[in-house]
Amino acid sequence: MRMIKIHRLGRMDYGEALNIQEQLLKKRQTGQICDTLIIVEHPPVITIGIRGKTNNILVSDEFLKENKVQKYFINRGGDVTYHGPGQIVGYPIINLQDHGKNIKEFVWNIEEVFIRLLDNEFGIKAYREDKKYTGVWVGDSKVTAIGIAVKKWVTMHGFAFNVNTELEHFKWINPCGITDKSVTSVQKLIGHELDILNMKELVIKYFCCIFGYENITEEGYDNKEA
Repeated sequence: MRMIKIHRLGRMDYGEALNIQEQLLKKRQTGQICDTLIIVEHPPVITIGIRGKTNNILVSDEFLKENKVQKYFINRGGDVTYHGPGQIVGYPIINLQDHGKNIKEFVWNIEEVFIRLLDNEFGIKAYREDKKYTGVWVGDSKVTAIGIAVKKWVTMHGFAFNVNTELEHFKWINPCGITDKSVTSVQKLIGHELDILNMKELVIKYFCCIFGYENITEEGYDNKEA
């Protein structure tokens, strides 16, 4: 029976959440904890992956400072990504040795979480770009971004699901370095704001279903203003 612990961190500074990820990563690598999923929202922040190019940030450092937007260079795959309120961010700390040591399948399963969630709950037909881009798309617009790192077969970083996200903030960057496609949110697709706490429950539900977790424990807290 696969076990997972859910850590609910509410709304938390990116750096603080990254520190928690790194601590849990080490514990998972040494078998001190079971697989873990962090669910969190961040204040506005831009992250640059290991293949990221700073020219995909389209505003100045002064602009970011004036608007209290943080910037982090991190060790995940991918290019430039924006995180902000209304976006559900998930960090799976998972030992892939228990999941067939298959990184491609791991990413495929994350995509499947949101393809099924959007179809079953909202009748939205989303898809994956198998040949070119990771993530989940509706039309020519990305609704879920994915960027991971794998250390000693344990994953970190993860996904960013646009629910009520302020889409204007994506104009600050070329999301994931892509210039010929756009970004969307569930709110935009269905025409009204969603209950973010309920959406987090759905993400956890579908994640555990797709990855086959039957023994689920929870830790931490969650609220809109955390």
